[in-house]
Amino acid sequence: MIIGVPKEIKPYEYRVAVVPAGVEQLKRGGHRVLIERGAGVGSGISDDDYQTYGAELVASAAEVWQRADLICKVKEPLADEIKRIKSNHVVFTYFHFAAARELTDGVRDSGCVAIAYETIFDKQGRLPLLAPMSEVAGKMSIQEGAKFLEKPMEGRGILLGGIPGVEPANVLVLGGGIVGTCAARLAAGAGASVTIMDVDLYRLRYLDEVMPPNVKTVFSTDEAIRRHLRTADLVIGAVLIPGARCPMLVRREYLKLMQPGSVIVDVGVDQGGCCETTRPTTHKEPTYVVDGVVHYGVANMPGAVGRTSTFGLTNATIPYLLKLANLGYEQACAADAGLAAGVNMAHGKITNQPVAQAFGLPFVPFQGK
Repeated sequence: MIIGVPKEIKPYEYRVAVVPAGVEQLKRGGHRVLIERGAGVGSGISDDDYQTYGAELVASAAEVWQRADLICKVKEPLADEIKRIKSNHVVFTYFHFAAARELTDGVRDSGCVAIAYETIFDKQGRLPLLAPMSEVAGKMSIQEGAKFLEKPMEGRGILLGGIPGVEPANVLVLGGGIVGTCAARLAAGAGASVTIMDVDLYRLRYLDEVMPPNVKTVFSTDEAIRRHLRTADLVIGAVLIPGARCPMLVRREYLKLMQPGSVIVDVGVDQGGCCETTRPTTHKEPTYVVDGVVHYGVANMPGAVGRTSTFGLTNATIPYLLKLANLGYEQACAADAGLAAGVNMAHGKITNQPVAQAFGLPFVPFQGK
């Protein structure tokens, strides 16, 4: 099989979908690997590194898309890439369809097989290809939130951990999954006063046992969210429903309860976000202000730390990429129900129910060919 790895074109995206060690593993299986020149530069991987491990370097993205059977990416295809998708392609990447109608329509109309990292699950029901980037995003949410709490950044002018005699910042984390756990742990380590909310009592019990004393757990209700927004300096949106749009937890009218200069970092922005006033931003212009509240909505947060993110992501993706290459998507999915759950579209049909429901489109269960 021919596997193609184009350079990512989303603004300020520095990750790459395959590292040289992955090329070596694919080559060992008898596959050809096409890498667009410069694809790994943002992650500190040179073209020579790829060639050393057997990759074939190509001059343009057009050539990658034209020649490859299986396209492996990091971020969802943008408009110029959607035009290049052919019906014989298997495209393996993050898609986050439920928050993007134009993307959904474009990929569906291409007739390709779209396998989304974010909806693949393992035997324990976990999301193995989402987990490493959730870890990165959770930790980054606190780094970025702390920065934008500074007064020159339009924040309240608060140091996250405070100092002796001066109270630390109040951090509210909405969601107790991987993003929320990493965010809460980092904020607590910096000395902040942290509240983490979730609707899963078993998860809250676990977090209560493993978190340090400056982290408290609260069952999430609308009333509890409104009450804690009044005192929150930094709010982390960390909720996720696999494949579906994020639930709306922070409504526009709730912003008037918050203190001027407080900050919302909505990590789920690529799934629509959990704050009504969230919209996608970029690393170049990451924030905007609504009703006195600073909003951070960068949709590819891990892309800023390309090297860490690339190696973390590819450690998780390469076993699945090898299955797809060695067996073909039909046999690979037949042998692995968790991988089959990643098939969001196939041959013009939407095969992921939350995506279909998000836009009121027909849902057709994935049946292979």
